[in-house]
Amino acid sequence: MPHAELALEAIGAPWKITTPDPLPQWVAESISARIDEFDSTYSRFRADSLVAAIARESGTWQFPPDAAPLFALYRALYNATEGAMSPLVGARLEDLGYDRDYSLRPRDEVVDVPAWDDIMHWDGTRLITTAPVLVDVGAAGKGYLVDLVAVVLRDAGIDEYLIDASGDLVHRGETPVRVGLEHPFDPTKAIGICELSNAALCASAPGRRSWGPGLHHILDATTGRPTETVAATWALAPSGLQADGLATALFFAAAPALSARYTFEYVRMFPDSRIEYSRSFPGELFTGGSSG
Repeated sequence: MPHAELALEAIGAPWKITTPDPLPQWVAESISARIDEFDSTYSRFRADSLVAAIARESGTWQFPPDAAPLFALYRALYNATEGAMSPLVGARLEDLGYDRDYSLRPRDEVVDVPAWDDIMHWDGTRLITTAPVLVDVGAAGKGYLVDLVAVVLRDAGIDEYLIDASGDLVHRGETPVRVGLEHPFDPTKAIGICELSNAALCASAPGRRSWGPGLHHILDATTGRPTETVAATWALAPSGLQADGLATALFFAAAPALSARYTFEYVRMFPDSRIEYSRSFPGELFTGGSSG
């Protein structure tokens, strides 16, 4: 069983990387460098990021190679949710108070979320915008960054690990780990357990980033408002990118609309405490629910 642990802060959240042996210093430094590289491209909280530049003016923008799978997933889930899950919610999040300064004070102005095809075109690793737009990849980006950190570990010859990025997990190794599914209404409780083995598990819930009545980070791009129909989701998939994106998409689309393209397991909890889950979800739930 892994027993060494590296704790770090990354993209505004605490992370833990658990391995059989302590990571060499050069590996830890490589992880930090990879995280900073990702942050310098995608962070809307940094004035020097590529995303911040795109918010200032229109044009043609070259992204690094790692952007291709990220934007491909976003486009697929944008279509599957009929535009509800979008990377174009950044300005609206700032309008609601989730801004670079973390003011958490909604403004009087109302910023509409533009439709994808009205304002940008994505071509591999190149983004063409017709107006300034604040891109936000928070709905899938953290899970993807976990994948990229896992690549650093694998390149260093480390093939047994658990990366826990504040609820976004990727596991590799012979021994599964048991992960509690945190109750969205009471963080001291769990609604079930997941047996995580050589896969990614990501959770999403409004309470993780909320700052006022009805104000949280999971926005329906078609209305510009925080969603209210789902209380929490968990998605189990081969990669952190897919698991994180699907956990968000489950707030806006039923699982069958997503399973046509992706192979995954899930649990979804509603505000009235009803639970919906996939038949093959590996673990147990402590409360009743319906399988999908």
